[in-house]
This record gives sequence, C-alpha cells and structure tokens, in this order.
Amino acid sequence: MERETTKEGIPMIKVAPSILSSDFSHLAEEIQTIQSAGADMVHIDVMDGSFVPNITIGSPVVKSLRNTTNLDFDVHLMIEHPETQIDAFVDAGADIVTFHVEATHHAHRVIQQIKSRGVRAGIAVNPGTSLAMIEEVLGDVDMVLVMTVNPGFGGQRFIDSQLDKVHMLYHTIEDMGYECDIEVDGGINAKTSELVREAGANILVAGSAVYGAADIKKAIEEIRG
Repeated sequence: MERETTKEGIPMIKVAPSILSSDFSHLAEEIQTIQSAGADMVHIDVMDGSFVPNITIGSPVVKSLRNTTNLDFDVHLMIEHPETQIDAFVDAGADIVTFHVEATHHAHRVIQQIKSRGVRAGIAVNPGTSLAMIEEVLGDVDMVLVMTVNPGFGGQRFIDSQLDKVHMLYHTIEDMGYECDIEVDGGINAKTSELVREAGANILVAGSAVYGAADIKKAIEEIRG
C-alpha cells in the first residue's frame, strides 16, 4: 500500500495518540477526545507480560471500542507468538497490525498472514535491534515501527541514538523505492517530534505528551509540526 503524500509528494505527517496513557476507565471518551482534537489514528499497545513486563488489553476491548470512532486502529502487538493473535485483532477491527521482529522466527510468514486478512502489516524493532533484522522484508511491509524507548511502559525518556536508525531506515526505503511508512514510538513530544520528522519518520505515536496535556488539540498540532 502506498504512503499518503502531500501534493509535493512528501509523506504526510500523522499523529497516533497511544491510549496506553489514557484513563482506562473511560476509554471510549478518551478516544473521542483525541478524534475531536485532530488525531489521525489510535495507537493501541497490546502487551502480554512475557515479551514485555506489562499487561494491557486484549482483542475483546479493541472490539468494544471499534464503534466509538472512525479513526484507524493501529494495533501494536508487543507479544510472544504474534501469529496466534492476528486473526482475533483483525476481527476486532484493527486496520494496521504491527508485530516485533524479535518475537517470531518467521517474520515473512507473519506479514503474509496479516496481509491475507486485508489489513496493513507493520514490523517493529526495539532500540537494541539492528535494521539488518528487517532488511529482507522491507519490501513486503506497509510500515516499520522504530521504538525510541524500550517497550513495556509509557512515559519513558526518548533514546537519542535511535535518530540515526530512523535516518538510515528512511534512506534505505527511498533508495530501494519502497512505499512503507516510518512510525516512531516512545518519548515523543513537541521537541522530539521535530527531530524524528527531520530524520524521516511520518507517523508519530505520542502518549503522555497528548493525554497529559492541558490542551490536547494544541499538543497534537505541535507534535505534527
């Protein structure tokens, strides 16, 4: 699937607030708030307590939220054996399913599984993982997610060294003529968003910088740039 671009052919910058930082007792209202404030997508972090130390939500919760918004659901699987949960999250209403290359021995097979369900496929890399791990599948995915913190918890500090990874990824995608988006997740705020946008990222996940802001609309606008 081709990236959405401006008239000048530049990838559109999108903001995907992470509901990990929202009030879980009012999830529907929290999603409607970010939609009204101009969010482009809803980022949903799924954690299993094994791949990462935290546990969040499962597909039944995602299904219950699907009718609350028409925004794309960007489902980020931070789980072991992601292939076992893809169908459940697609059935629940995911528009994009992203899994971690570190969580499976068969990344290409998982990508095929996701795409066979008619949704977009993303692949994620942790801060300590080389881009060489995903080189062979860059032409098959719709999105690459570069973690700019170690996954598992919200509110962490941005890891500056990941800017070089985003920059390298951007130029690799451009040089090879691929169309995949570059998403970044972790420590994104008005300041760090400018850095990752300059490095080549076009989908920005932000949690506490959005949900912790006094003016959510302004926060989203500042992150988008």
